[in-house]
Amino acid sequence: MSQGTGNERAAATQLTPSTAVKQEEKAGALAAITRVLDRVNYGIMIVASVALLGAALVLTYGVVTRYFLKVSTDWQDEASVFLIVGSIFMCGAYVQSQRGHVGIEALATILPASVNRVRKAVIDIASFAFCAFFSWKSWQMFHEAFSGGYRTESTWAPPLWIPYGLLALGMANLSLQLLVQVAAHFTRKRQTP
Repeated sequence: MSQGTGNERAAATQLTPSTAVKQEEKAGALAAITRVLDRVNYGIMIVASVALLGAALVLTYGVVTRYFLKVSTDWQDEASVFLIVGSIFMCGAYVQSQRGHVGIEALATILPASVNRVRKAVIDIASFAFCAFFSWKSWQMFHEAFSGGYRTESTWAPPLWIPYGLLALGMANLSLQLLVQVAAHFTRKRQTP
């Protein structure tokens, strides 16, 4: 079967040449946004990896000083939790960009490609709605902790806006990643058979 010229393909997918150009421009802008977001997410992933190493070092330091030096370190548990929680939430968008979150792939293997595309779009839209709501509530918690000067109840007493801020930033970034993926579902050209 011949694929035809560009105009025939556009007509076959019920696109006029002007809407095909607009769709390519949207796809070009979306591709540029995706490239920038990919770079940002990769940079965040590198920093978060270093933070996880830092958490491991802090916990190791705490064990060594308690066991060998008989010195208590009350700050190490909270510091390591802040580092680990921050790493996890900040890396959510990178994992999503790789489609690395846990999913049920059994359906993907038995569904036709067109139905699977719809399934992915519905999942991305629902995930975006949930993450956007979670992000909004996280920003509210961050604001409350920051403006109220809330601190943990330990003797070290670090401010709670730090983990809440990392949570809010991570969820906002994940929401943005999902929004870009949702937009990609609607800007892709329809494939001709």
